[in-house]
Amino acid sequence: MHEQLPHAGDPSGESLRIAYLSYRGKPHVGGQGVYTRHLTKALVELGHTVEVLGGPPYSILDPRVRLTKLPSLETFNDHFPMRRPRMFELKDRWDWLETTSFNLGNFPEPMAFSWRAWDNLRVRSSQFDLVHDNQTLGWGLLGIQRILPVLATIHHPITVDRRLEIEHAQTRSERIGKRRWYAFTRMQTQVAKRMDRVMTVSENSKTDIHADHKVDADKIHVVPVGVDPELFRPIADVAKVPGRLITTASADVAMKGLVYLLEAAAKVRAERHVEIVIIGKPKEGSKTQATLESLGLSDVVQFVSGVSDQRIVELYSEAELAVVPSLYEGFSLPAIEAMSCSTPLIATTGGALPEVCGTHNETCLLVPPGDSSALASMISTALGDPELRARIGAAGRTRVVEHWSWKHTALKTVEQYRALLTETRTRYVV
Repeated sequence: MHEQLPHAGDPSGESLRIAYLSYRGKPHVGGQGVYTRHLTKALVELGHTVEVLGGPPYSILDPRVRLTKLPSLETFNDHFPMRRPRMFELKDRWDWLETTSFNLGNFPEPMAFSWRAWDNLRVRSSQFDLVHDNQTLGWGLLGIQRILPVLATIHHPITVDRRLEIEHAQTRSERIGKRRWYAFTRMQTQVAKRMDRVMTVSENSKTDIHADHKVDADKIHVVPVGVDPELFRPIADVAKVPGRLITTASADVAMKGLVYLLEAAAKVRAERHVEIVIIGKPKEGSKTQATLESLGLSDVVQFVSGVSDQRIVELYSEAELAVVPSLYEGFSLPAIEAMSCSTPLIATTGGALPEVCGTHNETCLLVPPGDSSALASMISTALGDPELRARIGAAGRTRVVEHWSWKHTALKTVEQYRALLTETRTRYVV
């Protein structure tokens, strides 16, 4: 074990050296990738040194943040999902472990990445004061915690995703497949219970982590995520597109509730013009694709991916309404990004969304999750009432500006780092 530097755990504000783990880091969609990019940037702006150990797709980071790539077999990727690696690709024991787990029907990335990160850090532990894990929760993290203090961020327990996916499975074989695919959540529960300190993004997530992962509630600390209100802001000279809705769907999973939004749009379309911009990539053969075709919505739905933050801000400004139709959210970055742009938000009451978005008919409009009729009614009401949209949009931005920024998130995160170092200061001193 390495000798701690004198400033490690010192509450005086000394600079910290942080190894940040991100097993996948899509930069523009998916909460974990966005969280990684903005939090690490805010941390270096506070004077700390951050190195991201990342798996593909790799994060796009601030130039001051070093990226160490830990390649995987990419068995689950956008271009060739569920591909089987060839024998010549298996170069070390972690590749064999990853492909064996994959061949058993599991999602292997968190487990394999955690061992690759351990392999990297075990010979470099003196270069860091602590490790911040972004929801990997793989077995290798237990090895890392033997040589360095570890703070684990859990945005929400993936056990929730597992339950919802199994509930919405159409056939017995699909249910069996989902259970096997989400087998990694058992590992995450065992690892989460053994972490010295856990950080999450909402009180709702804290409750669910305690219930599902059996983590001691005293070990779980809430630090909400942030938004840059100077970037995500209303653009006055961008014209609204009549009837346009905007939503984010980084993955075709039941939890995001996209099917209910499409069903609601089909109901609204019978009375007025409506169109949807979805920030995300379409997936051939998916339930979303099948729903689009069955409802005859292909001509009014547009998918947008791989665009800059500035273009996303413009898309929010063009939309008359933003919609978060999720069955469950641990926080929801898209919700506060839309609100920060003064785009009136319709969200469900799933998970932490009311905690994040505020009060119905004040800072947002809320409907029950999984209820396409209620969602359609709310969309129709809001599209037909420009004064309501203007009031909700303005109040939503005020709420975001008053509550969230990435600097605030970084400051609170550093408080967690220092508390962790204080709690574990004797463990890592030789």
